[in-house]
Amino acid sequence: MGSKVSSIPSQSGIPWLFLELEIQLNGPQCCGCGVWAVTPCVAHKEHVGIYHVDDFFLCRSCPCLTCSDTVSVCATRSLPTCTSTCSASRAAPRTRTTTRDGEEAGAEETSVPEEGSPAPPAEPPAPVPEPKPEKPKEEPPSCPLSLAVEEVSENSFTLTWKAPEQMGRASLDGYVVEICKDGSSDWKAVNQEPFLSTRYTIPNLSSGDKIHVRVMAVSASGTSVPATLEQPVLIREILQLPKIRMPRHLRETYIRRVGDAVNIMIPFQGKPQPEVSWSKGGQPLDTSRINIRNTARDTIFYIRQAQRGDSGKYELTVHINGAEDKATLDIQVVEPPGPPQNLKLVDVWGFNVALEWTPPADNGNSEIKGYRVQKSDKKSGKWFTVLERCTRTSCTISDLIIGNTYSFRVFSENICGLSNSAAVASGVAYIEKTKTTYQPEKIPQRDMMEPPKFTQPLTDRTTTRGYSTHLFCSVRGFPQPKIIWLKNQMEIREDPKYIALIDQGVCSLEIRKPGPFDGGVYTCKAVNPLGEASVDCRLDVKVPK
Repeated sequence: MGSKVSSIPSQSGIPWLFLELEIQLNGPQCCGCGVWAVTPCVAHKEHVGIYHVDDFFLCRSCPCLTCSDTVSVCATRSLPTCTSTCSASRAAPRTRTTTRDGEEAGAEETSVPEEGSPAPPAEPPAPVPEPKPEKPKEEPPSCPLSLAVEEVSENSFTLTWKAPEQMGRASLDGYVVEICKDGSSDWKAVNQEPFLSTRYTIPNLSSGDKIHVRVMAVSASGTSVPATLEQPVLIREILQLPKIRMPRHLRETYIRRVGDAVNIMIPFQGKPQPEVSWSKGGQPLDTSRINIRNTARDTIFYIRQAQRGDSGKYELTVHINGAEDKATLDIQVVEPPGPPQNLKLVDVWGFNVALEWTPPADNGNSEIKGYRVQKSDKKSGKWFTVLERCTRTSCTISDLIIGNTYSFRVFSENICGLSNSAAVASGVAYIEKTKTTYQPEKIPQRDMMEPPKFTQPLTDRTTTRGYSTHLFCSVRGFPQPKIIWLKNQMEIREDPKYIALIDQGVCSLEIRKPGPFDGGVYTCKAVNPLGEASVDCRLDVKVPK
């Protein structure tokens, strides 16, 4: 009966031997694939058992023929071992096996049961130990983002990039920049230690070289995949046309006062270094008054103390190899204006005065914005502003006081302010009193005669013995009526117990400390030439118990 031998190396280096044996075992049969494996015992280095393998996975197991211990086979084709330590004192006959090359595997024999004897019972296989989970490795940071060239010069260039999206568990140590010349594979780091900035300038390069660049993020967990520029960087000076960047506030007229300093900085750009020139009216500048200082990026125009003669338009020109850019700086140096001229008091009428004048001879190198008109009363001698920013050269002043004498003066005003002096009118304005005639108002005559008439009658009263009391009533009539008081129809004459008064038509009678005898009917009678009238009331005096 033929046999077929195959070998698959294991992790330990000992070959697996697969024998296709046409045998029939006692007990359960295999699944019928026909492939059986003879595996060695680790302790004896012998073929000690026959196992059925289906696609290298254990189908069944048999005990070790030398130590009678069950041999376990790992499904991942690792080296099988006995479940217990084999005893070397167990002697048994040996069997020979054939290796892949047909040589004898050894003279060792294995003990086999006699024919007809029952096979020893198979022990259950030992449980396969679960592999310990490996500790996950920390991932390095991801690739830096947006790598780009910011600027290139004749011997250097500047790179910029963004931080990677994934930093990893460990904090980022920095970045490493490497360069390689075009056509070479020799990458060299340009920085000795990692740095955290996302901008880096690579210096000391040769003009005309093509340089490949890559940037890597570095952390304790490792180095990221490099970010590489798609195209090499050509080291050469990039020509840039000249351009003057005039500040916004200098695009209009630049105004300064006489005596102020003028200090102006105007930036420009261009490569290579441009040439800068200034002129005024096509002529070079007067360097005794104007100082010019140029740098690689701007030019400075400076005057220590400005004068009105420094006003004008200055031309700035920037040249690079025939290309140029021009700009104009308009400077205006101003001072306060002179006073108005020919101030006249034109007319005075009623409470009003009319004034006229002409503009000043010197406007202070600036437009006249208006005039300020003031008046002064001769009595107080103080000046008061009547009009501000009067844009005309004439005005009318109203609401002056009759009988006062006024003087007037006018200031001119420009962007610097009022003139240092004012124009004063030569004459004064006297506000005269107007002649008027009083006409009394004619009032028609009216007959005021009226007989007496009581507008408020007497009212009954009750009082207590010993407490003074008053009786009141009101009467009108013209001529003023005579008032007569009566008690029980008897006239009250000069009695100190009674006090009679009349004021603005109100009549009153005071009864001092009345007693029971003072009770009764009291009458007030009013008499004048046109007639008479009377009113009555009753007075009761109570005696307290």
